[in-house]
Amino acid sequence: MTISLCMIVKDEAFTLARCLDSVAGVVDEIVVVDTGSTDTTCQIAANHQAQIHNIDWPNDFAIARNFSLSHATGDWVLVLDADEVLDPSVGKQLRQIDLGEPQSEIQVSNIIAVNLLRRELDAPQAPYSLITRFFRRLPSIQFARPYHETVDDSIAVLQQQNPHWQVITLNQVAIFHTGYAPDVVIQRDKFSRAQSLMEHHLNHQPEDAYILNKLAALYLEQDRPETALPLLNQALNQEHALDALTRYELHYHRALANRYQDPNQAAIDYQQALKQDLPPRLQLGALINYGNLRKAQNDLLGAIELFQQAINADPTFAIAYYNLGVTQRLRGYFEAAIAAYRQAIALEPNYAEAYQNLGVALFKLGKLPEALNCFSRATQIYEQTDPSQAASLKLKVKALGIPADFLAANYFE
Repeated sequence: MTISLCMIVKDEAFTLARCLDSVAGVVDEIVVVDTGSTDTTCQIAANHQAQIHNIDWPNDFAIARNFSLSHATGDWVLVLDADEVLDPSVGKQLRQIDLGEPQSEIQVSNIIAVNLLRRELDAPQAPYSLITRFFRRLPSIQFARPYHETVDDSIAVLQQQNPHWQVITLNQVAIFHTGYAPDVVIQRDKFSRAQSLMEHHLNHQPEDAYILNKLAALYLEQDRPETALPLLNQALNQEHALDALTRYELHYHRALANRYQDPNQAAIDYQQALKQDLPPRLQLGALINYGNLRKAQNDLLGAIELFQQAINADPTFAIAYYNLGVTQRLRGYFEAAIAAYRQAIALEPNYAEAYQNLGVALFKLGKLPEALNCFSRATQIYEQTDPSQAASLKLKVKALGIPADFLAANYFE
């Protein structure tokens, strides 16, 4: 078998080399479609022996993706963005179509595509997504939709025509993505571009539940729940015809839109989201947010159960331990809270909120030097990330009534 890497790029000099280095020894050819770079993107691609094809930006990601597919010659296609990195061990599996014991009953000749788990490194609430990025190079497999483009629709048509075709899911994290960092989103004006493309698409296909969901999610990012809700309700009118992941996202997003105005409806939607048959890591957002809703309703044991489910789904998920610690402290279980905060910090050493709350728990137990050490570390981190929070924490520490000489000797300022 041979594999073609297909990419579309524009001004990706900062991340492209890292992406292309990650597929060394995995792919047989690299097809790069450049839509107007003015930096060294094309030179970096050339240094990695890529074929480079240039087009004017068509204002449609699917068109650009399909242009890249038209130049591929491999048996299979791997699709990556420049801000993504492929895990080398997954690359070896794809190279061999060796998908492990859970897939052993499936004949390789019947596999048409592989869903890959992507880790969103800058999306703390929902750190995983599932995307179809590895598939057979067949003329009828094409991308659709101008934004959040996928090949899923064309693959579904092929499966209807030929029921032997199967899409499988690789359960380990395959791709690491940095494109949702706030500074990247602002710099590239991703919100306005995405909004424009999706709104234009819905003018022509107003019943597209997939895009209704994605546009509603974008409105929620902009703190516009009143704009998101009609789109979510419209899409959920088609719920019976949707795949499990889209149903999950629609209920999850509607819960987020309702969590302050209608918390009872939000709870119902979180429950519906969690009923979907999906890998648990894809449901972390619902678990954390539903846990916080239960905590706000003083159902502390219910919240703890949800946070523990999140930890079981992903033992490396620092925010789940942090929320568990907050809830245990509310129950008065300070030792359990301290253990949870410390686990969060072990996983994320610059977790300022965890240090601050660990300091509070230690202070409650009379462990003053240890508490001040935590407050100092939190202050140092805040001063780098949010100076107003650092100033606020300093005032709170001074208000604790600690003797001035002891405070001066043990607290960073």
